[in-house]
Amino acid sequence: MTCTDVTCPVCGMSCDDIYIELTDDAVLTKNACLMGDAKFQELRSHHRLTKPLVHGEEASWDEALEKTADILVNAKRPFFFMGSETSNEAMAVGIEIAEYLGGLVDGNATICHGPTIMGLQLSGQVGSTLGECKNRADLNIYWGCNPADSHPRHMSRHSQFARGFWTEQGFKGRKVIVVDPRRSPTCEAADLHVQLKPGKDHELIDALMTMLRGEEPHPTVEEVTGVSRETLNKMAEMVKECKFGVIWVGLGIASSRGHHYNAAIAMRFTHECNKFTKFVINANRGHCNVAGFNQVLAWTHGFPFAVDFSRGIPRYQPGEYSCVDALSRGEVDAMIVMCANLGGHLPKKAVERLAKIPMIAIETSPGTNAFMSDIILPGVFDGMECEGTFYRMDNVPIYARSFTKPPFDFTESNEHTLKQLFEIVKKKKAEKDAREAKQ
Repeated sequence: MTCTDVTCPVCGMSCDDIYIELTDDAVLTKNACLMGDAKFQELRSHHRLTKPLVHGEEASWDEALEKTADILVNAKRPFFFMGSETSNEAMAVGIEIAEYLGGLVDGNATICHGPTIMGLQLSGQVGSTLGECKNRADLNIYWGCNPADSHPRHMSRHSQFARGFWTEQGFKGRKVIVVDPRRSPTCEAADLHVQLKPGKDHELIDALMTMLRGEEPHPTVEEVTGVSRETLNKMAEMVKECKFGVIWVGLGIASSRGHHYNAAIAMRFTHECNKFTKFVINANRGHCNVAGFNQVLAWTHGFPFAVDFSRGIPRYQPGEYSCVDALSRGEVDAMIVMCANLGGHLPKKAVERLAKIPMIAIETSPGTNAFMSDIILPGVFDGMECEGTFYRMDNVPIYARSFTKPPFDFTESNEHTLKQLFEIVKKKKAEKDAREAKQ
C-alpha cells in the first residue's frame, strides 16, 4: 500500500509531503528526515505495545479501563499529563476528564517552551506562518536554536535554502545570523555568528535595542555579553537593512538564566525592529503537537498550561500547578500520562514521586514511562493509524490523515480510549458520590 502527502507526526514542522510505502514487514519513506523515518518505522516495530498490562501482567481491555477509572476516581489530587504526540481531539477529552474530577492538567510545554509562552503573554508576539517566512524573509536569526539538528528540514523547507515567491534566489538572496554560545552545525550556513556568553541573552538584546534607538549601550557590554562592539554594530545594521526578518527562538533563550524574561524582551526587540522594517518572531517548537495542547487548553479554559481544576474553576500558575512542581512537592496521588516519556525527562525528585503513586500510561512502546506504570493502555499513532488535528509550530492547525489501522480492535484512537474511560469514570464517580451522601 502506498500513501502520499502524509503528515509527519514528529517535530513541530508537521511536514505534509511524506510518501509512505507500507508492506507487512517494512515501512519505506520518502521526503522524511531521519527523525521522521524512525517514527514511521515504529509501525512495524517488534516492541510495539499491543496488549493492556496491569502491574506487568496481560489484562483485558475492560479490566484495564475499570482499574484505571478506580485509581482516578479515588485519587484526591489526580494529575493528567497530555503529551504532544497525539491529536487535539484526544487532548480535549483528557482535559475534560481532568476538569470533571477536579484534577490538574499539563503538557510538554511545561518542560520546554513554557517560558516562551509566558514571555509572549507579557509582551505580545509579532508572528507569522511558516509560508510567509519562506516567501518573504531575507534575514533569518536563529537565537538559541540549532535547526540543522533539531529540525532537519527547517532550513530547506521554510527558511534559508527554500525558494519563495519573493525569495526566488533561495540562499543567495538571504542572510543568516546565529546567536549561540556554541559553534553548532547551523553556524556553517551563517553570515554572522554572535557567540555570546551563556546566560547573557537578556543583556545582549537590551544592548541591541539601545543601539536601534540610536543610543550608546553601557560601556561594559562587551565584557558582560562576550560580544564585540563590531559584531553588535554589524548585527544591528543587518537587522535595519533587511526587508523581512525572522527571529527563530529555541530553548537556548527560554531555558537559560532569565527564562520568560528573555522571551519577553525578545518579543519587545521584535517590536523595536518593526520601526525599521518588517520583523516577526517564531518559536522553533520540538514535538509535533506541543503547540496543540496550549491552543486547546487556551480556547477551552483560557490558559495555555499548568492548570488546576480542584476548586471547580481553572486556575493557572506555572511553578505551582505545573507537572514538575506538583510532583516534587509530593501532592499528586495518581498520574495518567498520554503519549509522553515523563520518566526519562523529569528531575529526580519528581520521578521519585511518580514511583510511589499509581501511574497509568497510554503508550505505544516500552520505555522509562511504561516501566514505571501500574497500568498500560496501548496507544495509537495519530496521523498514521487514526486521523486527527495537530497545531504546527506557527500555531496553524493541520489535519493529519490516517493510512493504516491500529494492530488491535479495542480502540480506534487515543481520543476513543479516553472517551471510553470517561464513561466509566462518570459512572464510578456517581456511585462514589451516592455512597458518600448516604454516610
